[in-house]
This record gives sequence, C-alpha cells and structure tokens, in this order.
Amino acid sequence: MSTRGADVPDDGAGGRPRAGWWWWTRRRGFVLDAGLAAFSAVEAAFEGATFADKTGIVPGAGALLGVLVGSVLLLRRRWPVAVVLVGIAVTPAQMGICLSLVGLYTLAASEVPRRITAALAGMNGFGTMLVAFLNFQDDLRDSSDADTMSVPVTLIVAALMAIGLTAPPVLLGLYVRARRRLVESLRERADGLERELELLAEKALERAERARADERTRIAREMHDVVAHRVSLMVVHAAALKAVALKDPQKASASAELLGDMGRQALTELRQMLGVLRTASQAAPTVPAVVTGPRPALGTAGSGLGPAPGPEPDDGPGLDQLAALVEESQAAGISVQLTVEGEERPCGPRVEATVYRVVQEALTNVHKHAAGAKAHVRLAYRDAEIAVLITNGPSDGSSPTPLPSGGHGLLGMRERVTAHGGGFAAGPTPEGGFRVSAMLPIPLRGD
Repeated sequence: MSTRGADVPDDGAGGRPRAGWWWWTRRRGFVLDAGLAAFSAVEAAFEGATFADKTGIVPGAGALLGVLVGSVLLLRRRWPVAVVLVGIAVTPAQMGICLSLVGLYTLAASEVPRRITAALAGMNGFGTMLVAFLNFQDDLRDSSDADTMSVPVTLIVAALMAIGLTAPPVLLGLYVRARRRLVESLRERADGLERELELLAEKALERAERARADERTRIAREMHDVVAHRVSLMVVHAAALKAVALKDPQKASASAELLGDMGRQALTELRQMLGVLRTASQAAPTVPAVVTGPRPALGTAGSGLGPAPGPEPDDGPGLDQLAALVEESQAAGISVQLTVEGEERPCGPRVEATVYRVVQEALTNVHKHAAGAKAHVRLAYRDAEIAVLITNGPSDGSSPTPLPSGGHGLLGMRERVTAHGGGFAAGPTPEGGFRVSAMLPIPLRGD
C-alpha cells in the first residue's frame, strides 16, 4: 500500500501535480520545507539535549539525535506516514513537537486513506497523553501537596493536552484536502464545459457551411428553373426563325415577336426571384439560423430525404398556370397534351409551385433532347396527394444540334419533391421515350 503524499501539493494552492525538482512541484515548496526542517531540527536538538541531560546521557548525542529527527520534516511531502511515525517514536523523549504538528497536517492533507490518518493521529494523541500523564505524576510525587484527586485531574489535563496537539493540525489538513478536491473538481468541470463549447462551436461552423452549401444549391436550382425553360424556348424559336426568315417573312415576324415576349418573361421571372432572395437574406441575416434540425441525405428517390429547398414565394407559379406553360411549348412547335384527373382544389403554394417546376423542367428536357416528340402531361388530384406524370415519345431527329445540358434538372426535381415528403421517379420508356413522375402529399392546411 502506497503512502506517498508528494503527488498533491499541500501548500493550500490547490494546484495540479507538475513535474518538479525531486518531489517539489514549486520552488517555494522546497524553501518552505527547508525552513520548517531547519526550525524543527533546532527545536528537536534543544529538546534532545534537555532529555539527555535528565537521563544521564551525553547532551551532544541527544542534540545530534534531535537534529536528525527534526531534519526528517524535509521528507513530509514524499513520505508523510514516515514523518508521523518518527514523531510518534520520539514522543517519549519529549522532542519533535513541530515535527508532529506539521507531520499530522501533511498526512491529513495528503491523499493517504483516512483510516490510516485516523489510526496514526490516534497513536500520536495517545502517546502524547501518556507522556504528559507520566510527567504530571512525577511532578506530583515530587510535590508536597499531592492528594487523592491528583490522578483524575492529571489524566484530564493530559487528555486535553493531547487533543490540543493532535486535533487542530489534523482538522486543518482535512480542510485543505477537501478544499483542494473541490477546486480540482471545479477545474475539471470548467475544462469539460470548455471542451463542450469548442465542440458546439465546431458543429455550428459545420452547420453554417452546410447551410451555405444548401443555399447555393437552392439558388442554382431556382436559376435553372426560371431561366432554362424560357431560354430553351427562345433557342427553339430562334432556330425556327432562321429557317423561315426568307421563305415566310410574316411567320418570321410572328416568331420574332414571340421570341421577344419570352425574353421579357424570362427577365421578369428572374427579377422576381432575385427580389425574393434579397428579401429572404434581409429577414435572416445569420446563416446558422437556417439550419434548425438534421439535414437529410441528398438525392434519394422516393425516400422523403434531401436538403430542404428555400421556401417558394407566396405568389410563385401555381397549378392554374400549367395551361399557359403547355401553350408556350405548343407555340414552340411541340405537341403537348394536358390531362387533369380528379377534383381540382388548392394544394398549398409550395406544393403547387413544386408540381409546376417539375412539369416545367420535364418540358424543357423535351425541348432539349426530344425535338419533335409528342408529350403528355397528366395531373391527378387524389384524396391526400397530388400526382403528375410527364411522358414523351422518341425524338424525330428534326434538331440535329442538341441543346446544352448541365445535368442538374432531374436532380433538382428530385430534391424539390423529396423535400416535401413525396416520391420521384424518372427514366426511359420501352418505346424509346422518357417519363417523369412525382407524387406529393397535400398538406392539411394551405402550406
């Protein structure tokens, strides 16, 4: 069983153990122990010489023994139990009072188990009481006025003396030990809170970066939805205008007028979208506030997962504008048919805007990749959901130069649909065409 007490400083500073010179963690600790050891050595030397003179021993030998005994106090931080045992051993010689007091304090303040501290303190107190009682008895025997009450009185006085020399240093050491443990516990809690704050700060930065990335994705998706469809129609009309410019000037003029209208519509939608983004950025200037919960995975079809897109404007496109959207495609030379099934009813601005964007992007893909193909848009109102299916046949090869594509259209549609808890699917048909389908739940209240 280890009785080392040097691992914990006993100067009341409550500091953490640190590597130092021998068993001292601070220079002032060494100076303090050296001063105490010197004082204890002088005291013990004087007491040893006095005891040797009374017992007929050479005083020099008693003084030398006192110096050695008092110097043991230099080891109090390293071996506090040994220091207390030396003090108990020299108690009959009536020397080492400073050694005993400081040793008991150090023992109680160290990490030695309390049962050992209690046992050694009891031994020291009993030894002190016994020596004091015997000395009082000798003094009473030499006195001429000794009576029968001298024994109980001397016993009480000896017990009080033993308690006075033992209890204060032990209680003070226990207090310092408890205070040190409390300070250490508070420091550990502070360190733990600091680590937690660092982790929270790192997570906040991660959420901010993720929010910025989601915002960039949302802006890119909005730009794609607003601009790509109009620009694709403009490119189709420009190609038609080039083909009929010399053959049919009247038809070319009508195409040019339609081309200008589409350009103005594209600018109007782009201006509205930028206004919505500017308003949203002013309403929520702090990026981390955008992310209030866990972000789901990106691009999982039909799983209801995906980064939540930015809120659609309240005056965004709705299902009542699908007919106009289909007419624009028809004006561009594509045969598009719109079929509505079920009872028409409001589905919420965000859901309607999502369905509109899905149809818009699907028709844009028809313009880009299946020129001359027939397309069919089917919209179905159900009890708790709304479904849309866009199919087209194979291209007739009338457009030898395909329009450029960024490859983000299907991904954007999937993100929009899954963000509202719906399902999305897209792929080729056995006839060589393509199909896009989406299903979105209708909110109970207009969302």
